[in-house]
Amino acid sequence: MFFGERVAAHYDNRSEPPADETVDFLAELAGDGAALEFAIGTGRVAVPLAERGVKVAGMDNSEPMLRRLREKATEIEAVEGDMSTTRVAGDFSLVYLVFNTIFNLTTQDGQVACFENAAAHLQPGGRFVIEARVPEIQRLPP
Repeated sequence: MFFGERVAAHYDNRSEPPADETVDFLAELAGDGAALEFAIGTGRVAVPLAERGVKVAGMDNSEPMLRRLREKATEIEAVEGDMSTTRVAGDFSLVYLVFNTIFNLTTQDGQVACFENAAAHLQPGGRFVIEARVPEIQRLPP
């Protein structure tokens, strides 16, 4: 597992905190509802979002990353599981997946399943937000 104990131990030290604009944007989209983060990790985004008063839940397939999250924020309910199949109780006004993490699902079927899972968690009118960079076409192999 790539995001095992060794990565989890240093993840927060190596990752930039999210920009205030990012957290503000997500808080605005969540509104008065709850937010669900796919691949929540150590809570790099979830913790500041919860600090703004949004009820946040999450899932991640790395128990070591989730342990770090639980040390920081006991009010965030997070379960171990895959973002393409795991269900979390409740309805959410926002499901989000940030930091290029959609690319951890390496097949189109896996990515489609992730979208379907997000839709299954959303209340009517809810939103699914994905943050991903667009690769420079010149740097891709032919």
